Amino acid sequence: MTHPFVIEPLSKDHDRTGFTCGHERVDAYFRQSVSQDVKRKYATCFVAREVATGRVAGFYTLSSSNVPLKDVPDALAKKLPRYPTVPAVLIGWMGRDEAFRGSGLGEALLFDAIRTVATAPIGSHAIFADAIDEKAAGFYAAFGFMPLLEQPMRLFLPVATGLALLDT
Repeated sequence: MTHPFVIEPLSKDHDRTGFTCGHERVDAYFRQSVSQDVKRKYATCFVAREVATGRVAGFYTLSSSNVPLKDVPDALAKKLPRYPTVPAVLIGWMGRDEAFRGSGLGEALLFDAIRTVATAPIGSHAIFADAIDEKAAGFYAAFGFMPLLEQPMRLFLPVATGLALLDT
């Protein structure tokens, strides 16, 4: 059985004009701004493309990041070295076109992001996600992401926990 989507780096061949996830800020970013972030090396962008039609079904971005150790939940901070910040990768933007709601694409995008971070040849202890709203925060929380103490819409998942999630 073939998968209905392929996830690949954003290219100029991806038609983003009709993309709509139901959140105007996400739609506007993906349609108008993501290419500049990629060009400037602020982020990398991965696109889920429907194999049968070539239609863009979803996307996510990754950027290098860090977070002050004091902002990490105490139970996790106690297990970390006493460096002032925790090295991380940020899932800054993620969206799934409304036409693909219920297809499992959101989970597939998240798992692909985790796999990409976990297998990258660079050290990163955690994956952070910036949730655009409470619904998005709930999505990440369902996969074990925990909110930061001072920034509840920024969620945290140790890479090792993400790897374990991929094995389930």
